[in-house]
This record gives sequence, structure tokens and C-alpha cells, in this order.
Amino acid sequence: MNLPVDLKYTKDHEWIRVEGGNIAVIGITDFAQGELGEIVYVEVETVGETLAKEDIFGTVEAVKTTSDLFMPVSGKVIEFNSAIDENGGDDPTLVNSDPYGTGWIIKVELSDKSELDTLLDATAYGELVG
Repeated sequence: MNLPVDLKYTKDHEWIRVEGGNIAVIGITDFAQGELGEIVYVEVETVGETLAKEDIFGTVEAVKTTSDLFMPVSGKVIEFNSAIDENGGDDPTLVNSDPYGTGWIIKVELSDKSELDTLLDATAYGELVG
């Protein structure tokens, strides 16, 4: 299982990477995409909205099930990855093939960077998923 050490993780299987300043990228973990199976659709209708930590920002639909996506931190959703959006590149399988790279889901403008300190590091997340 791939767990990059430069990311923070949630117990709900999202990851977050701060890109500099106040902007962060969010996606689901390699473990999560493996559990879900082939992803067929990603829906995010919260672009432009400011959401609190643990609010639902979208859903991921796989062949097996549909799962909610939760905000790891509070912030304003500023972008939905057009490569996985049906109105853009329409390739949601990128979340399966490259969950920490081209399969990212949203970018956010952070409201409170100190919330990052409440998230799991790679070691703690690895212990959680075993």
C-alpha cells in the first residue's frame, strides 16, 4: 500500500497535501480506492463553497458502492479536478490508478492551517488500516 510521508490523512481515508501558502489538494487514499474498486463517477457540487472540517464535499461512486467524501480541514473549495469530472476529461479511474497524483479530487483554500495538526501522519494512518 502506497502511503506518501509528505501527506496528512483522515480516519475517513482522505489525504491532504499543502501546495504552498493557503492552498491544499485533497483526494482519497490508495487504501480507499482499493476497497471501493473501480471508480465510475466522482461528483463534487461544492466548488465555491466554504465547508467545515468533516463536512461532505462530494461523493465517489464505484461499481460496488457509493461513498461520501469528507473535508479533512475547513476551507473554501476552489477547484474540482477536471480530468476526473464528467464535464472535463471524464476519467474517474485516475483515482484508482494514481490516487496521490493525477487522481486528486479537489483543491481548497484553507481556513485554519492549525487543523492540519489534528490529522494522521503516514505511520498512524498505516496502523489504522493495518
